[in-house]
Amino acid sequence: MATLFSNATVLPMTSSAEGPHTFTGSVGVAGDRIALVSPDESAAAEFRAAHPGLREIDCRGRLVMPGLVNTHCHAAMTLQRSRADDLPLMRWLHEFIWPFEACQTPDDVALGMELGIVEMLLGGVTSFVDMYYFQHRCVGVVERLGIRAVLGCNYFDSNIDEVLPQIGEAVRLAAGSDRVRIAVAPHSPYTVSPENLVRGRELAERHGLLLMTHVAETRDEVRIVRERYGATPVGHLDRLGVLTPRTIGAHCVHVTDEDIAVLAARGVTVSHNPQSNMKISSGVAPVARMLREGVTVTVATDGPCSNNDLDMWEELRTAAFLQKSATGDPCALPAREALRLATANGARAMGCSEGELGVLREGALADLIVVDLEKPHLQPVNDAVANLVYCGKASDVETVMVGGRIVVENRRIPGVDLPDLYARAAEAVARIRTAK
Repeated sequence: MATLFSNATVLPMTSSAEGPHTFTGSVGVAGDRIALVSPDESAAAEFRAAHPGLREIDCRGRLVMPGLVNTHCHAAMTLQRSRADDLPLMRWLHEFIWPFEACQTPDDVALGMELGIVEMLLGGVTSFVDMYYFQHRCVGVVERLGIRAVLGCNYFDSNIDEVLPQIGEAVRLAAGSDRVRIAVAPHSPYTVSPENLVRGRELAERHGLLLMTHVAETRDEVRIVRERYGATPVGHLDRLGVLTPRTIGAHCVHVTDEDIAVLAARGVTVSHNPQSNMKISSGVAPVARMLREGVTVTVATDGPCSNNDLDMWEELRTAAFLQKSATGDPCALPAREALRLATANGARAMGCSEGELGVLREGALADLIVVDLEKPHLQPVNDAVANLVYCGKASDVETVMVGGRIVVENRRIPGVDLPDLYARAAEAVARIRTAK
């Protein structure tokens, strides 16, 4: 069935910085693609005539825009939300996070993934890039809930021989999907040896997969990599041939000017995780400088126990404010550019071609959200983009469509019993704590 979103404030994210950001008009969807984006009522009438029986959604007081893309998270870590806070990164990992994960079953990971996806969908995230374990068990969860995802199979030196077959299984399970892609995800250059980083790179090349890894997240990581390999994390990965246009580097906080030039030259996508970096006191990524030098930068939440949520609206606001504060320049990372990091740039990170995702244009994938503007914190609408980035909240998202299918309507996800989901998550956490 075709769908027409009419009488909407439309934010297509396609105009130049100088052009108009929004217009009042309609967005028509046929199949899994956007078939109409127009301020012309006669065009809307023609769409109605061409699609008898379509569903029309009156969007008066609403804004229609591309869905948000979260380019780095560990969604299944919802089960560890607020379990271990206010700790240095290495102690946090070694004493709390990794011991908990050692007791998780594949079913626990699938459950945590379900909770994470529900949170993201209700907040307007239509696509996400994940890095975690047992991703072959999560393909079905993604398919059932209707979101779009890149599932990165995370490995260390200690478990690579266990994970590599899981990558093959995940690739097989996702082969017929138009919304799920698989990626190779070595944890980082300080937890994975050069030999195993190369094994991951070769596997990604063989199957045409994306590759993601944590890069230069902390000063400790930079020190460890320099001591072992005589290079920065970026330089070390570059020597190994890991950095390509199909690579997503999460964090990239402690990067040199030379590192930034390498990231730009190799076409690497950087996933900026401002709130997680702030909470763990990792530092401030030089986003404004990376953008100036031509690096593709995106915004992401990181995991829900280092953030502690999966709210991309908070992340956008923080990313913009943090760059202004860190650079001393109030013009750094303006609202429209920040929003682009979470839409069109995020689509590039997922391997989509220009204009295929992250924008509202005819022929693009129909991944879009409807935001309720009739909220006190979003009125008056002097500048819709500034309102979204600086004032927007996850709870403002009313309707979510992915691939032409409405997966959230009136803030409800069909087929999801939220109280039951919360109860199952609590039971799993209680069992894992007892097992420890």
